[in-house]
Amino acid sequence: MSTIAIFGSYVLARKDGAQDVLRDHWVLVEGKRIAAVTRDRPSADRVHDKPGRFILPGLLNLHNHCFSEAVARSHTEDGNGRRNNQSIVYTVLLPLTKRGADLLSAEERLAIARLGILQLLKGGATTVMEPFRNSIPEMFDAAEEMGIRFYGAPYLFSTSDAKAGPDGVVRYAGDDGAADMATWEALYQRWNGRGDGRIGLAMSPHATDTCGPDLLKACAARARELGVPVTTHLAQSRAEVETIGKRYGGRTPAEYLDWLGLLAPDLLAAHCIASTDDDLKLMASRGATVLNCPRVFARAGVTAAFSRFAGQGVRTVVGTDGYNMDLLGELNAASIISKTSSQRADVANSPELIESITATAACVIRRPDLGTVAPGATADLTVVDLTHPHLQPLYDPRRALVALANRANIDKTIVDGIVLIDEGRYVNGDEAAITSAGAAAIRKIWDLPEAQAAFSG
Repeated sequence: MSTIAIFGSYVLARKDGAQDVLRDHWVLVEGKRIAAVTRDRPSADRVHDKPGRFILPGLLNLHNHCFSEAVARSHTEDGNGRRNNQSIVYTVLLPLTKRGADLLSAEERLAIARLGILQLLKGGATTVMEPFRNSIPEMFDAAEEMGIRFYGAPYLFSTSDAKAGPDGVVRYAGDDGAADMATWEALYQRWNGRGDGRIGLAMSPHATDTCGPDLLKACAARARELGVPVTTHLAQSRAEVETIGKRYGGRTPAEYLDWLGLLAPDLLAAHCIASTDDDLKLMASRGATVLNCPRVFARAGVTAAFSRFAGQGVRTVVGTDGYNMDLLGELNAASIISKTSSQRADVANSPELIESITATAACVIRRPDLGTVAPGATADLTVVDLTHPHLQPLYDPRRALVALANRANIDKTIVDGIVLIDEGRYVNGDEAAITSAGAAAIRKIWDLPEAQAAFSG
């Protein structure tokens, strides 16, 4: 069994259920497990002994979109593609990912998936939950190949052809629920437990306005039978709220899911920006989780404040939504946006935000072996280099991590005791080649006439 010893000037451990920052400790990894956290230097096959490192539990990113956000990248900033200042979900993301998945070869789709996984690993994420169109199964292949812990969440739609017209109004077509459930089942049988247990599935009905009651109830029943999480988009726009209200007797999206029995501790609901305070109180009472992705909304001038959700008692974790895929940068955005919107400096504090992508996120997916640096825990670790000039002089490593650090400070990303990122570089492949192949595939989508029309709208 191989062993690795890593020296941490700081180690984020736990004491009496709370975070505890240890100074000048070693973390010893034996195989897939953490064997010891000790002051004394242990003997090991490989020793990483550099000062100024902050050893964290492997960071968990529970909401990300590798494929769709790559399609939108550097096109949809500054309001581009937002007809009548509406969401790009129905003008860009859904229609172009559907078209792209059909247009590209399996190898091209795999190239885009590899590019996304590379970004996640270089951003310090050891675990990702990734919703994507079920016509892009290559996401699983890339995750298995590149070593990340992966909760694949292939979408299920009652209507997979939702598009906004020139007037900005979303029109829904198709009836794909049964076919999508069959596809999900086939992917579950093929992939769940692969990669030596690193690969799993989550049930992912796309959103409240694209999934009808029968599909949502079937998703929840099957997910609970299998013990997998349920994740969906909830109240991510005011148009969605209006649509659900018209369809279902004035209910809000949260009330709609509660009516169907989905609002429960196994539900991970992305965004929730158009939820009312009463909706959030309902979610808190049911034990549901909000997946807060502040930066993707901030670029559109919309506030998605971590502090608002957490302040209503809702379990809240931070994800990237694919935009930039820099989880440390996302924490910084969550902090600043929360403080600005609430006009309070003490909300969304550093320990709370770090907890949201470590221990809290591990609890959400029922993995007590993750999200902690302790003997017996799974050896998923994120190591941050705090010696950079913008992080010095240093007093509090947690405050520095949230307020000042970013993906460029990631030194190591370790999954199941295997070092995947070392000194900031991916160790098992050519980063330049992965990036070039993924970008070339995306450009084929950009060249489509419908893409040009969508981006200029």
